[in-house]
Amino acid sequence: MEKAIALLEVQAMVAATVGLDAMLKAADVRLIHVEKKLGGRLVTVVVDGTVSAVEAAAEAGRLAAAQVGKVKLCEVIARPHEEILRFLYQDPLEDDVQPKGE
Repeated sequence: MEKAIALLEVQAMVAATVGLDAMLKAADVRLIHVEKKLGGRLVTVVVDGTVSAVEAAAEAGRLAAAQVGKVKLCEVIARPHEEILRFLYQDPLEDDVQPKGE
């Protein structure tokens, strides 16, 4: 099964939380990274899973976040390069999050 990641970047932590909640409820994805800029006024959340799950989660997150804030970016990357995964995963010591040449 092909892996993918989705990035949802929004203005304000509230919109990020609402968007992330919708993403996690919409499909079988998991949170792998959170990036806060400007004191939390610009927040990016990243989830991973199968391509179809990530696409469904991204759309649900984008729609939910837009209800309460401004969405700056919503993007799905199918089959991300291994170096991108090293950059994004928050806990590189977990065996199950490291790419295994799938």
